[in-house]
Order: sequence, then structure tokens, then C-alpha cells
Amino acid sequence: MGKEQGCMIIDTLFNINFFLALLIGASIGAAAGLIGSLMLTKRMALMGGALGHLALPGVALGLLYGFDISLGAFIFLLVGIFFIWILQKQTALPFEATTAVVFTTFLAIAFLFLPHEETYAALLGDISKITIPLAMINLFLCLAVLVIISFVYKKMVLIYISKDFAQGQGIQVSVYNFIYLLCIALVVALGVRIVGGLMTASLVAIPAATSKNVGKTLGQYRFLSSLFGCLACVLGIFTAIVTKIPVGPSIILCSSLFFVGSLFFKKS
Repeated sequence: MGKEQGCMIIDTLFNINFFLALLIGASIGAAAGLIGSLMLTKRMALMGGALGHLALPGVALGLLYGFDISLGAFIFLLVGIFFIWILQKQTALPFEATTAVVFTTFLAIAFLFLPHEETYAALLGDISKITIPLAMINLFLCLAVLVIISFVYKKMVLIYISKDFAQGQGIQVSVYNFIYLLCIALVVALGVRIVGGLMTASLVAIPAATSKNVGKTLGQYRFLSSLFGCLACVLGIFTAIVTKIPVGPSIILCSSLFFVGSLFFKKS
């Protein structure tokens, strides 16, 4: 390692922006991993990517008018999941079908507004503009998602196993589905900041797939999904800052390395 590179790494380790980036990445990774474990259980892991596309019009407007991209993404995601929820209730189509209809429409809208010079950040992620208030808000929202998903987790699994049985147990299926979608929307809106709109599916799917390879119980599966998501984001952000590669691909590649490693420890 050269002297200049070593000094750069030391400077990075003592930089407040670096710690804020790690805080944001760790909290988003943990929340995305947990919600991803539920999405994988319900065979909806790729839905995160579709919702990432739903967020792009909000990201585009945020970049165009200078407000926070996660806020813009969340507003459009709220609108999108509302339409998905209504269509699913009215047509009885699966989430994948209604999501496909809505997200392609939103994706077309996004490219009407997305500034060409900002396309890179919107699609691949950007952690260069982080403030302490932003990091604290991010941490609070991710903790809220972790608490809510932990509370509804078993009920959502029961709904997936048998909607009729869940209704017989007094579970309001449509309400829980909406809460579930709302949490996914929040995680995707936050995740767009670090991995961009193209790779949000990987942010939620890969840690859950990794955990499924090594977790022996439902509790281990949930915990390890969050842990792998958190570690992948932390390692990916550190790698991106030190090597100057895009943060989104760096996080996803680190997550993929964890997945490959899990194949050697896969439970029998």
C-alpha cells in the first residue's frame, strides 16, 4: 500500500461524513434485510426493484428542484403503492401484476423529468450529500420499520400461507398488506440514496437469500437477514469511499460476496 493511499484511508476513517454514511448505510441495510426476508418468504423479492422504478419520478424531481431525493421518492411510492393496493383489491390480480402495470407507467414519467447530468446518481446511488439531521431522520425511520415489521411479521407469514385462515383468526388482511407495502416503500425510498433506483431489489433480496442458506430457524433467518444487509452496506460504503467506485454497485457486490460465502456453509 502506497503512502498516499494509506493517508487517504486514515483521513477517511476520521471524517464525519464517512461516519454519517456508515450510519445511514447500516440502518438501511438492517431494515432492508429484515423486510427482504419477509418478501422472500412471500416470493416478492423482485418487487423491490419495481418499487425502485416507482421512486424514480420523485428522485428526478428532487434532483431537478433541489430537495431530498428520498422524500421525493417516498411521495411517489405512496402514490404508487396506493394504486397497487387499490388495483389488487379491485381486480384480485397478484401484487406482481399490478406492480408491473404501475411501475412501468411511473418509469416512463421519470424519464420525462430526470436531468441527464443527474442520471448517474439517480440510478447508481450517491452518498456525497449527507448531513447530521438527515442521518438522524434516516436512523429513526429505519428503526420504525424494524419495529413495525417485527410486529406484523408472523401475521404476514400466516397471510401468505392461507389468507382465509388468517381472516378467520381476525387478521385484517388488506390492512396488514397496506402496512407491509408502506414499510417496503419507506425502505426503498431510503435505499435509493445508497444504491440508486436500479438495484433496490438486490438490497432487499440478497441478504435474505444469504440468510436462508445458513439460518436454521425463523428467528435466525430474520436476524441474519438484517445482519447481512447491515454488513454489506457498511463494507460496500467503506470500499466505495476508499476506492472511488460507485457506492451502489459496491454495496451489491459486497452483498453478493456474502451470498457466495454462504453457499459453503449452507445448512443440510
